[in-house]
Amino acid sequence: MYIFVKNDFMKQLLVFACFLFIISTGFAGENDWGQTGHRATAEIAQSHLSKSAKKEIAKLLNGRSLAFVSTFGDEIKSDSKYRKYSPWHYVNLPEGATKYMAEDANPDGDLLMALRKCVEVLKDKNSPNEEKEFYLKMLVHFMGDLHQPLHAGRGEDKGGNDIQVGWFGDGTNLHRVWDSEMIDSYDMSYSEMADNTYNLSKEARQNIAAGTFEDWMYESKALSTRVYASAEVGEKLSYRYMYDWFPVVGEQLQKGGIRLAQVLNEIFD
Repeated sequence: MYIFVKNDFMKQLLVFACFLFIISTGFAGENDWGQTGHRATAEIAQSHLSKSAKKEIAKLLNGRSLAFVSTFGDEIKSDSKYRKYSPWHYVNLPEGATKYMAEDANPDGDLLMALRKCVEVLKDKNSPNEEKEFYLKMLVHFMGDLHQPLHAGRGEDKGGNDIQVGWFGDGTNLHRVWDSEMIDSYDMSYSEMADNTYNLSKEARQNIAAGTFEDWMYESKALSTRVYASAEVGEKLSYRYMYDWFPVVGEQLQKGGIRLAQVLNEIFD
């Protein structure tokens, strides 16, 4: 099909629309949580920020929200100058590992190292604002990654990317099911997902927020073991899988949001 557009403004508008379409369809399926999941996590965090954190973050992001910048970590993958950050999106540990060993770490960096680096830059009063803005955007994204269990999965199958399964009749892989297939199948906007989290008591939120990046990494690692056991290679997944596992997706998004807010409040208060 060919579309003939004579007006220059309309040509520019069409090109922009195509660009948005490529962005919306290209990143969501291949990356962590997809756009909706990352934005939901960030939106949840936004609602738990302290006044001072909101103020400082608004300055660094020039008024843009955490949800708006939450997909930045994936968007820069298309630029070769940011290639070094690719391994920062995940951490691979031996099955059953209970301690993060230096010999297990990726020499090019991993998710745990990335989170620590982000906090280090943001807490450093000598860091330029441009650098702080970059690492703030990355922190928002990496906290989402941390709570997608297969980003703490096995290195030998690329966090489930090599485990081929079916999803409502279409071919996919286990990692992608957890990244975006379940969320996309539920067909809610990120704000709707953020608004429909569990009502938690203050004590429950404090319990979720307690701990360290390493604690939360091991929590995701333990969950990844359950996720690996949830499907066989070639298995056709559909409604029953959604019924069993989508509530867990919701819990992970909410945990990620609460913990992201906790980290940001500690940085900026």
